[in-house]
Amino acid sequence: MRLAHSFFFCLLFSQGFAQTYPYRETIAKLCSPEYAGRGYVDSGRILAAHLIAVEFQKIGLKPFKKKFQQPFTLPVQTFPGACTIAIGQDTLRPGLDYLVSPSSAGVMPQYFTLVYCNAATLYRSVNAFKPCPSDRILVVQTSGFGGDTNKVLQARLQELQKFAATIEMTTSKLMWSVSQEASPYPAFQVLATALANKPQSAFIHLEAFFNPKFTSSNVIGYLPAAQQAKKKPYLVITAHYDHLGKMGKDTYFPGANDNASGVGMLLYMAQELSLKRDPNFNYVFIAFGAEEAGLVGSHYFVEHPLFDLKQIRFLLNTDIMGSGEEGITVVNATLFKTEFERLKELNTEGSNLTQIKSRGPAANSDHYFFTEKGVPAFFVYTMGPNKHYHDIHDKAEELSYAAFEPLAKLLLGFMRSF
Repeated sequence: MRLAHSFFFCLLFSQGFAQTYPYRETIAKLCSPEYAGRGYVDSGRILAAHLIAVEFQKIGLKPFKKKFQQPFTLPVQTFPGACTIAIGQDTLRPGLDYLVSPSSAGVMPQYFTLVYCNAATLYRSVNAFKPCPSDRILVVQTSGFGGDTNKVLQARLQELQKFAATIEMTTSKLMWSVSQEASPYPAFQVLATALANKPQSAFIHLEAFFNPKFTSSNVIGYLPAAQQAKKKPYLVITAHYDHLGKMGKDTYFPGANDNASGVGMLLYMAQELSLKRDPNFNYVFIAFGAEEAGLVGSHYFVEHPLFDLKQIRFLLNTDIMGSGEEGITVVNATLFKTEFERLKELNTEGSNLTQIKSRGPAANSDHYFFTEKGVPAFFVYTMGPNKHYHDIHDKAEELSYAAFEPLAKLLLGFMRSF
C-alpha cells in the first residue's frame, strides 16, 4: 500500500514538474557559443528559430498555413572574420576595449597614423580635417566636455565619418548594435584608457561583408479557442529571439537578458496557457527575428499579417525578463490606462512585484508597429541591478531570475482577465 501511494505521489510530482516550462535551460542554450549570439554571422538565428518552432510543437501550438516560420529578408552589415586592432604596443580586446562601428567598412591589414582632433577646432567645423589621407585615422574625444559640447562633437564625428576613417575615444559603456547600411570608411569606438598615452600608430585588420538580402524569420504558433475558434478574437504574446551576433570570428554577444529571457517567458506562458484552452480567445505566440536591426521582423509581420490585426484584443511584448529586483516598467501604460490599472490591481492582490512603473509610448521594441496599426499593446521589461545590455557580458549566468515566475504569474493573470 505504501509502495502504491509512493508511486502515485511520484507520478503526480513528475506530471506537475513537467507542467512548468524549463525556461532556464532554454535560455542557457540560446546563449551558448553554438548559437553565436543569434545574429548575422554563422547560423545561430537559424538554430534559434528551429528550437523555438520545435518547442511550440511540443507545447501543442498550431502553425498558421502549415508552418511555424515566416521568412523575410533585410540588408545588414556583418563582420565574419578578422577583427584586430593594435594601438602602439597593445593589442586591444574586442568588446572590452573597443567596438567596431556597426556600419564600418572593412580594412585590409594596414598600419595607420593616429591624428588626435583638437576639440575646439572640431567644435567649429570639420573643414580643418579635409582632405584626410587614407593612411590616417582621426581620433575624436566625444565625452567629458559637458552635455551640449558632447552632442556637438558627436555630430561632428558623424560628419568626419563621411570622408575619413575614425576612432571615437569614449569613457562611456561600450554597447554594440546592428546596421542595415555599410559606411564608406572604417570606424571604431575605443575606450579612452586604451589611448591615454596618445600612441601615434595603429595596426588594423577588419573583415566586413554587406549582405543586401540576409534571411531571417518570425516563428509563430497559436492555441485555438476552446469553442468556435474561427470566430473568436486574439490575444497575442511576443518576444524577439535575435540578438547582435558576432563581431569578428571569436567575439559574440550572448544576449541573455536581451532577449533569450523574453523567449523563456514566451514559452513558459505558452505552456501554462496550453493546459486549459481559453473559451473566448485564440492565443498567438510570436518570436520575432531581426528586432535588433530595427524591429524588422515585427514590421514585416504587421505588413504581412497571418490574421486580421483588428481581431487582436491585446498584445503583450516581453523583453528583458531576467531580473526584476526593482519591479517592471510598462511601455504604453499612458495609452491604455484601464488595462494598466488592472495590471496594478492584480499585482497588489497577488503581491507579485515590488513596483510597476508607467511609461508612455516608445519605439523601443516589437510592440511599436502594432501600436501604430491601432493594436492595444504593452511592452513589459524588468528592472534590477543587472546592467549588462548590448555587451559581451549579457550571459545566462548573469541573470538572477529574481522575479521571473512571480512576473509570469502576474502576466498570465492579466491575459486571462480579458
